[in-house]
Amino acid sequence: MPSPDPTPEPETAPATEPAPGGANVAEQLVRLTRRMQRAQKRRMAQLDLAFTPAQSRLLRVVAHYGDAPPRMADLAARLEVVPRAVTTLVDALEAQGAVCRVPDPANRRVVRVELTGTGRATLDALRSARRSAAEDILAPLSAQQRDTLGGLLATLVDREGPHR
Repeated sequence: MPSPDPTPEPETAPATEPAPGGANVAEQLVRLTRRMQRAQKRRMAQLDLAFTPAQSRLLRVVAHYGDAPPRMADLAARLEVVPRAVTTLVDALEAQGAVCRVPDPANRRVVRVELTGTGRATLDALRSARRSAAEDILAPLSAQQRDTLGGLLATLVDREGPHR
């Protein structure tokens, strides 16, 4: 008679088993995003930068327009928020000296938003904090694994679709 297996089978599946339909991947992406945000927030605190994620994103979007400062409506559309939300963000960033409102030379009823020197320096510091946080998070990966991950993420991020 064979001896019984000393390790009984578990009654439930282990928590690490992948969920159907990619739900496990989705959860991992959410957890990684939160971890990245916390790491970036710590770096920003070390640099004495007190910007919300929404304010940081607005700075990046304004910088994206380059030499042609965007209108408030452009920012609302790009951020996919109501114009009033952009007004609140711009008010806060203007109070910190990071952006300024300027009249449109072609239509003085239109207001454009441009980065100030302080805004550019702040954006550079925010980017540095993000890169530093990413380096810490990606440290366990080999160069080849980073390249593979980067390629996979680029495939997902660069797809055609709504504003990014």
